[in-house]
Amino acid sequence: MEASVFSVFAPTHHLTEFDMVFRLCLGFLAGAVIGFERSNQRQVAGMRTHILICTGATLLMLLSIYLPQHFSPLSNSDPGRIAAQVVSGIGFLGAGAIIRLGNNVRGVTTAASLWYVAAVGLTIGSGMFLVSGVAVVLGIITLLVLRKIETRIFPSARYKLLEISYEDNSPNTREVLDIVKNSKIIVQSVDINQGSKDKGTKLRLLVRIPGSLDIASTARTIRALENVAKVEIKEKY
Repeated sequence: MEASVFSVFAPTHHLTEFDMVFRLCLGFLAGAVIGFERSNQRQVAGMRTHILICTGATLLMLLSIYLPQHFSPLSNSDPGRIAAQVVSGIGFLGAGAIIRLGNNVRGVTTAASLWYVAAVGLTIGSGMFLVSGVAVVLGIITLLVLRKIETRIFPSARYKLLEISYEDNSPNTREVLDIVKNSKIIVQSVDINQGSKDKGTKLRLLVRIPGSLDIASTARTIRALENVAKVEIKEKY
């Protein structure tokens, strides 16, 4: 009885078109689940990026299996060769998700999630559906549940990215820094992106915020300053 249940999820020896389409759809779904959390955190690599990586990894794994099965000269080839290139190639995309801000780095978790969904896609493409399903669940637990636990256990280690957009390209940033200092906010790094006359200037502060501080009230105070067009508070993940 047990064998008959798991035989539905067991990979077939020869891939059919239904098998390939089914696995691609699973890769799409897995990438969407993990990518949704990254989009919710407003990361540079969001749901669409994770979907494309996971589905693409699934497709390449299917290709690795399909070619030896349908071309007799390749019958002795290694299906893992293309998969190995996916693992090394995903590092370039992961590096693009990492942002250096002063002496600090953000986006490492997003880079890791890109690498993770690529591994999930390869697993789905190889037909290991149960393992890939557990991997997706563990990934969501890591990104959602453990993040909340980590924040509660280490409240002093909560960092946020405070972005202030100015209307001109020569603003008085001292006013913002004074407000931040008076609010007992600890500034880890400062980055100023001075644009053209039309685009204005963006001041980015990587800050550590005390648990008792109402950061929304501080943001409203900064927004009331002259020439300040927008204030954004982002999670550092």
